Amino acid sequence: MFAPFFIRSKGAPLSNFFIALGRSMIGSLRDLLPIVLVIAFFQIVVLHQPVPDLVGLLTGLLCVVAGLTFFVYGLEMGLFPIGEVLANAFARKGSLLWLLVFAFCLGFGTTVAEPALIAVAAEAAAVAAQGGMIEASDAAQKSYAAGLRYTVAFAVGLAIVVGVIRILKGWPIHYMIAIGYLLVVIMTGLAPREIIGIAYDSGGVTTSTITVPLVTALGVGLASSIEGRNPMIDGFGLVAFASLTPMIFVMAYGMVI
Repeated sequence: MFAPFFIRSKGAPLSNFFIALGRSMIGSLRDLLPIVLVIAFFQIVVLHQPVPDLVGLLTGLLCVVAGLTFFVYGLEMGLFPIGEVLANAFARKGSLLWLLVFAFCLGFGTTVAEPALIAVAAEAAAVAAQGGMIEASDAAQKSYAAGLRYTVAFAVGLAIVVGVIRILKGWPIHYMIAIGYLLVVIMTGLAPREIIGIAYDSGGVTTSTITVPLVTALGVGLASSIEGRNPMIDGFGLVAFASLTPMIFVMAYGMVI
């Protein structure tokens, strides 16, 4: 079901694959065009400066288009289908324990691998060392960054578990989100000032390139497999939990550290 297009088509010409890839590339160009026009307008019209290293800029833009094209097409071809297939399989199996274990491992594993989280954790460790919060050594910075990453990953794993239980039970999401953000406000008043900004950013970087596709596919697939659940109403919302709980856990992490 989630095999590559040119495999599952059983004899369809390879040209179909390149046609679909070309359409994805056109979509990527269309999505990037506004930001390119904005940068060009301010660079040429407002700042009255020539574009520096035009060849390098165009080469980088082509790399961005190619990367975005393959990424989006890969999501459609692989990650979304496999997430839905696994959710359907666990729903049919009827094992709540294994479903929750899978949900936690999915949230934890995808978050640990998030490039944005790795970058933010490394930068936070460097700034903490400069500010005297931790020792200015590579070992201390790596330990701080790793602790931050695993704290966020644990928070996301727990969030996905809570989101899955919400789908199974049919609980309204708005009450749970409101309570969560109330807890964020309370924690903001108690946590050290140095960790608050990092905690709020951690809630954003978790909902990035790897986590969102699989988590969304899990929620939609699970809601589609359970009788009485509406995928549009119950299938979405896991990403909201994934961006909420890291703020709470990172502020708690800062209070402990």
